[in-house]
Amino acid sequence: MIIDRMDKPHLSRAHSLEVLKQMVRIRRFEDKCAELYTQEKIRGFMHLYDGEEAVAVGVISALESRDRVVTTYREHGHALVRGVPMAEVMAEMYGKREGCSGGRGGSMHLFDQRTNFYGGNAIVGGGIPLAVGLALADHMRGQDVVTACFFGDGAVAEGEFHEGLNLASLWSLPVMFVCENNLYAMGTALEISEAETDLHLKAKSYKIDSEIVDGMDVVAVEAAARQAIHAIRTTGKPQFLECRTYRFRAHSMFDAQLYRTKEEVETWRKRDPIHRFEHWLVENNIIHSDEIASMGRDVEAEIENAVAFAESGTWEPVDDLTRFVYSPERPAPPAMPSVPSSGGVETTYREAVAAALCEALHRDPRVFLMGEDVGRYGGCYAVSKGLLAEFGPDRIRDTPLSESGFTGAGIGAAIAGMRPIVELMTVNFSLLALDQILNTAATLRHMSGNQFGVPVVIRMATGAGRQLAAQHSHSLEGWYAHIPGLRVLAPATLEDARGMLWTALQEPDPVLIFENVMLYNRSGPLAPDAGAVDIDHAVVRRPGKDITLITYGGSLWKTLKAADELANAGIEAEVVDLRSLRPLDTATITASVAKTRRSVIVDEGWRSGSLAAEIGMRLVENVFWNLDAPLARVCSEEVPIPYPRHLEEAAIPQIEKIVIAAKMAIGIA
Repeated sequence: MIIDRMDKPHLSRAHSLEVLKQMVRIRRFEDKCAELYTQEKIRGFMHLYDGEEAVAVGVISALESRDRVVTTYREHGHALVRGVPMAEVMAEMYGKREGCSGGRGGSMHLFDQRTNFYGGNAIVGGGIPLAVGLALADHMRGQDVVTACFFGDGAVAEGEFHEGLNLASLWSLPVMFVCENNLYAMGTALEISEAETDLHLKAKSYKIDSEIVDGMDVVAVEAAARQAIHAIRTTGKPQFLECRTYRFRAHSMFDAQLYRTKEEVETWRKRDPIHRFEHWLVENNIIHSDEIASMGRDVEAEIENAVAFAESGTWEPVDDLTRFVYSPERPAPPAMPSVPSSGGVETTYREAVAAALCEALHRDPRVFLMGEDVGRYGGCYAVSKGLLAEFGPDRIRDTPLSESGFTGAGIGAAIAGMRPIVELMTVNFSLLALDQILNTAATLRHMSGNQFGVPVVIRMATGAGRQLAAQHSHSLEGWYAHIPGLRVLAPATLEDARGMLWTALQEPDPVLIFENVMLYNRSGPLAPDAGAVDIDHAVVRRPGKDITLITYGGSLWKTLKAADELANAGIEAEVVDLRSLRPLDTATITASVAKTRRSVIVDEGWRSGSLAAEIGMRLVENVFWNLDAPLARVCSEEVPIPYPRHLEEAAIPQIEKIVIAAKMAIGIA
């Protein structure tokens, strides 16, 4: 049942007036935004909050300044109540650089670090794992902070909703989940999309205390929020509020509203939260009509000033287009030896990665490892074996099989100042987390105007060669190298396997590390004191003068063996190990090819749309007139990787294919 708390809380006159004013601010601000949208001064998607004001005001009024707010794309009201200046919100709607996100986020992506406002999210349900991660960071540091996470009823159908709630409950995280149930996910009614329309029961299924609240009653919402926040601060466990509300306007300014009747809207308008609360205040002699009129004038003046501020704002120069794709402040790269250390201890690639993890956990208390089977099982490839016993379950976190949920949580924890290492068991599983990697990790710094960075490291196994067939043999690192905002690494040597991780953990931006499955058992000498390595530059692994072989990761050793065979034929091949796939070290690549005047690119990705194609185009752009032969590439065949060994070997680059391609480039049949 809906709990009516209208007469339960004690409301001071000052607080009552502030609550009413905040709801009026939201309503009139949104009305103005709708007007400006029709004048084409605000563009893109715009989702207005009319009718739902009681939820934002009721919940956020109960929060402390230290608490965090994560919201959805209908977030103008949340931002205003949280204290983001109206002028800056309006300027952001215009896309001006004086906006709260520097003009880079727009209507759906308002951010404000000063008020712990972690922004709207245009991906339905996408903010839920982020909120879980913020709360995880506070939980691990023992901080008395609550994260309030707003989302609509449509989000409860998303996997990230279920993954996020499960993690929050499993780990007892201080999150207040606030479902703004306005009965429609865009244009689809709740009873059409959900088998269970009592949404709070979904939270109960994850053992989260939940409650239905009249979302058109600001006093009821605030009372429920205060009770939930008190419970979170007392127990550390999450809480769930289903606020049943209604939006009076369309889903967005593009919405013709053909899915609901005017009569339905008018019926809900009779429960308008502003009129309802205002009437109650007047009836109880808490406010008078002249004060209401004065309040309206104050709000109109604030809106007028906000519009003037936005109108007079400046456009960011086109020269600044790529600003804040990455942090403008990075640590200086460590020195890197040009050749592997000699006289070291015999070590496997697996052991080198494990040593890097252990060292990072010892050196920085903010570092923790999370992923599927990283703890008790010791990792799918036994990389993290023994770490649980040494560092405990708080820092070696076994997760459910919920890649989007725990990857998003790692991203949120990174934003909050931790240094998580997220392990995705295999690269194909990473596709389940692609939303969080692409839409949050890679974009947040840019969209927030450099207010929030995401210093997360995500590790995953990649590549074919173990007869795991089509669903476990992908080489998708080239896909991720396509995404601005990420750094993508492919360590091939023992030195890089150990040293890249620590360097990556110093980065202020997200770093993806791809570990080829065929390298884990590879062994060789590694200096006991091997340290961090430079992750910005490619390196020449073998000098030569006749042709440049460009490769990375698991194909490096095949390429070096191909160079040995070519040497036996009198061809001196130079081998360049890319090491970093994004950003590419174009300078090293082009310098080598300008010298040798020929090149073969070896890439385990499929040929069409491959990283090899990108490298080839860069060579054409930079050293075309230096070339003595067409560029060539050796990639995986255009086929899902087969299970039989002979077919698998035929599908991926091999030494013989590299040798043949190099000889053809030189003109030897």
